[in-house]
Amino acid sequence: MDQDQVKTVLTADGPFASVYLEDSHDTEDADRQLDVKLRDMAGELGEQGVDEATVEAVVSAIRDGDPPVGRSGRGVVAAGGQVLVDRRLAGPPAAEVARVSSLPYLLPFFSHAPAGIPYLLVTVDHRGADLVTHDRDGREVATETVEGEDAPLHKVRGGGMAHAGMQANVEETRDQNLERVAERVAATHPGLVLLVGEQQARRALHTKLPPAVQDVTRELSAGSRAPGASQEELEREIRTVLAEQRLRVLDELAERFRIGSGRADGLAVTGLAEVVGALAEANVDALLIGEPGDAEVRVGRNAGEIALDRDGLAAFGVEDGREERADEALPWAALASGASVTVMDERIDLKEGVGALLRHT
Repeated sequence: MDQDQVKTVLTADGPFASVYLEDSHDTEDADRQLDVKLRDMAGELGEQGVDEATVEAVVSAIRDGDPPVGRSGRGVVAAGGQVLVDRRLAGPPAAEVARVSSLPYLLPFFSHAPAGIPYLLVTVDHRGADLVTHDRDGREVATETVEGEDAPLHKVRGGGMAHAGMQANVEETRDQNLERVAERVAATHPGLVLLVGEQQARRALHTKLPPAVQDVTRELSAGSRAPGASQEELEREIRTVLAEQRLRVLDELAERFRIGSGRADGLAVTGLAEVVGALAEANVDALLIGEPGDAEVRVGRNAGEIALDRDGLAAFGVEDGREERADEALPWAALASGASVTVMDERIDLKEGVGALLRHT
């Protein structure tokens, strides 16, 4: 989730309506099926006591949005008649959810989110390149075109000294154009670079990037600057690369957790009491969640006020507070302190379904 969405959710007052559903558009009766789902969902939310304005805000956001292409999932969180978060999921959720609660239920955004990796898509040829920066949700946030010299760019047939000179001029022009592109890529990239376009141009560009940027650069076979180039295959390749990159991130987090939990003074904890204690101290760098089940914790009114019981909340000057589900309260407290939230799989064994990487011991 980006910082604007986090701020909006953390500063809003509940109750919150949190909805996650499949809105695939791959059958002839997809619109009718969605209408049926929305009627059922509205009824569920109403039975749980949320106001009509909030129900209508959720229904309208899903019904009136642009239909997806193929199989898809959607997540919407609303309160006070306003939609706070409306995001496309990486795919249909395993289970559809319509929940009303005092805190927003955000966990499915992390378990069913797109890869969550910002990247720079560079479509290159010997004239220059188109640079498109994407955020963690895959949205285009900035575009730039780097154009080099137009001539001479094409080699010609022939022989002799004149021909050799012309060929050298072509190579020099192409080289200079790619140097310009490499400079902009190095200055622009958000962490991952995807190169597409002419094979010779993209390979040459790859070698011109600084070593640190080369390490986070991947070449794709689809895509072109030519008008009318097909995007379907390119998007498929991008999804594959991002999914592989996300698996690497999970591997790295799991390794950090194993190293940190293997020492008495390590930077990793697991178990509800330990994680809640770290969140209360704003000492969590990354919250790791597996299956916390129906566990509950106690929270105050303000984001970040969290403890296992009333006595723990007294440290915040909160006399009573209220009990909330851990799968709502822990992400809420983590985001409030600027920590990341990651849903972990079987890579690591998390006591009571929760763990954390700490900022300091």
